[in-house]
Amino acid sequence: MERKVELLVPAGSLEVLKVAVVFGADAVYIGGGAFGLRAKAKNFSMEEMAEGIAFAHSRGVKVYVAVNIFAHNRDLDPLRAYLKELGAMKPEPPDALIISDPGVFLAAKELCPGIGIHISTQANNTNYETFRFWHQLGASRVVTARELSLPEIREIREKIPEDMEIETFVHGAMCISYSGRCLLSNYFTGRDANQGECTHPCRWKYAVVEETRPGMYLPVEEDERGTYLFNSKDLCMIGHIPELIDAGIDSFKIEGRMKTALYAAVAARTYRKAIDDYLESPERYRQNMTWYLEQIAACTYRQFTTGFFFGKPSEEAQIYDSSTYVKEYTYLGLIEGKNEQGLYRLRQKNKFSVGETIEVMKPSGENLTVVVQRICDEEGGGMDAAPHAGQTLFIDLGAPLEEFDILRRKEN
Repeated sequence: MERKVELLVPAGSLEVLKVAVVFGADAVYIGGGAFGLRAKAKNFSMEEMAEGIAFAHSRGVKVYVAVNIFAHNRDLDPLRAYLKELGAMKPEPPDALIISDPGVFLAAKELCPGIGIHISTQANNTNYETFRFWHQLGASRVVTARELSLPEIREIREKIPEDMEIETFVHGAMCISYSGRCLLSNYFTGRDANQGECTHPCRWKYAVVEETRPGMYLPVEEDERGTYLFNSKDLCMIGHIPELIDAGIDSFKIEGRMKTALYAAVAARTYRKAIDDYLESPERYRQNMTWYLEQIAACTYRQFTTGFFFGKPSEEAQIYDSSTYVKEYTYLGLIEGKNEQGLYRLRQKNKFSVGETIEVMKPSGENLTVVVQRICDEEGGGMDAAPHAGQTLFIDLGAPLEEFDILRRKEN
């Protein structure tokens, strides 16, 4: 059986979904207003979800909806109502649901019989018998635990049915807890990570207190760069596409349902080209490696690691030595159309000014360096700068633009 590689990109809003589709995703995963493990993402109303699915399907792209909470008793009745809505969605329902909880799985099988079921990484899928178990129950795909190596994934591929798909995270932030099963947020703040409300306490600074010396805090770090007791570097496998394909992975998953349209565009466009280049010509893939690495660095990230794919990583390979994000580009806005005066419409995300040099990122892979010629408000009044995030503007960059082009500024 010839396996087609899928590029799966996250979207936390309708705008980001459309960007992910246009910039090269084969599939997009999203969450509704409840029952997905990213409560702080903007998420989708049912109307937005229907529009997003229709947009994606019109371009041959699939949409998966995360329903991957671990449900409490109080969740079950509203959850069943939500699943009924998803199953009856018009004009088309989602292609699959991403589920962790066996109870949610049974409800989905009953209420959404025409929708595929994928088993989330939250279910701790670490061996081939687990994959067989879910296959026998009717799941079409299982997402591997992030702690698996490539040889382990390859063995799973060899020992599961051909029609069982393997999905694996290949890029993005990594939880410090086993497959994301963390209690720190619930313990410290009462916000349950497994109910979609993680406060990321693994990113906080910590100190040690000795029992007989209350109030005396001993810092964990040994230098001025910060505390790194828990934090992991971000996963990046752009340089290892051949190994991922050879392991039998069907879907390459990008992490980041809380990230911006710029992140989705960069990740989708870069991995799309890397995958396509390798499948067409391994030599071209090797030759373009510098470009892939340069482009993927336009995402905001915390240094990069290859995670557990090549065995258990050393502390040096996995724990980052700077508590700040690397941010090489600032997201300025997304082109939404053109008015009668020939000016391009966008909803501004960050400040930029007339006369400033910025960059236009295109789905084709082209990056244009341009100078801002003109900025107007909705009434047509001229502006020297656009300081208010969320403002609708009309601009002239001295170059032809298209809908979904992204404006960004390279930072020093």
